[in-house]
Order: sequence, then structure tokens, then C-alpha cells
Amino acid sequence: MALDPDLKALADGENFAVLTTLMPDGQPQTQVMWVGADDDHLLINTEIGRVKYENTRRDPRVTVTVWDHADPYRYVEARGRVVDEVRGGAARAHIDALSRKYGGSDYPDSAITTERVILRVVPETLHKNNI
Repeated sequence: MALDPDLKALADGENFAVLTTLMPDGQPQTQVMWVGADDDHLLINTEIGRVKYENTRRDPRVTVTVWDHADPYRYVEARGRVVDEVRGGAARAHIDALSRKYGGSDYPDSAITTERVILRVVPETLHKNNI
């Protein structure tokens, strides 16, 4: 199913996202993230050594909220699931693309401590504000 056009537009722009995953005890963990999108998924790039990655391996349910940097009251909240992951060269190329989008240059090699991975999220429910 195609990604909602408002959500895709926000994710394609220089807008930050908040990713919420579930810890082993059920407590939510929330982090501000860079975000991207393809035609069908929100794309979150992380490393396999991070808690958020382990959380999604155990429980794929996530919430991703992307807000407009020009108007933080304009946002889309997407509740859904991580349905796939992509590793290797594609994940590295993706983090470089995100780094250029948000910061103007490739992601530094020194910042990578484990393997990069793209989490592909399918939204199941949406909440839009001021859109």
C-alpha cells in the first residue's frame, strides 16, 4: 500500500521524526531520529548494536511521528510495524543520504560502531495534526 502523501512529504523533507519502540518490560523508549521514505515505507536508519534495533527485533510495533520543522504543530503520527530490514551497502548509502539531507555531508565512518541497518516501517494507523 502506498505511503500517505502527507507523511511521505514530511519524511522526504528536512524534518525530524520521533521513533518509539518498546523495551523488554513494555516501557516505551523514544528517540529523535532522521527519517526517510520510499513509496510504501518510512525508513529509519540505525545500527544493530542499538537498543532501538533490539527492541524492534523483539517487538516490531513502533510509532513514528514526523513533524514539520517550519511548523512543529504540523505533524503526522504513524503507528505501525517494522516489516523488513536492509543491511550492507544499501544501509550505508542510506545513512550517507540522510546525513547529506540533514547536515550537508556524508556520515562519518568514525561514528559507526556496528553494522548499519534500515528499518522499513509500514504505517497501520495515522493521526494528522494541522494538515
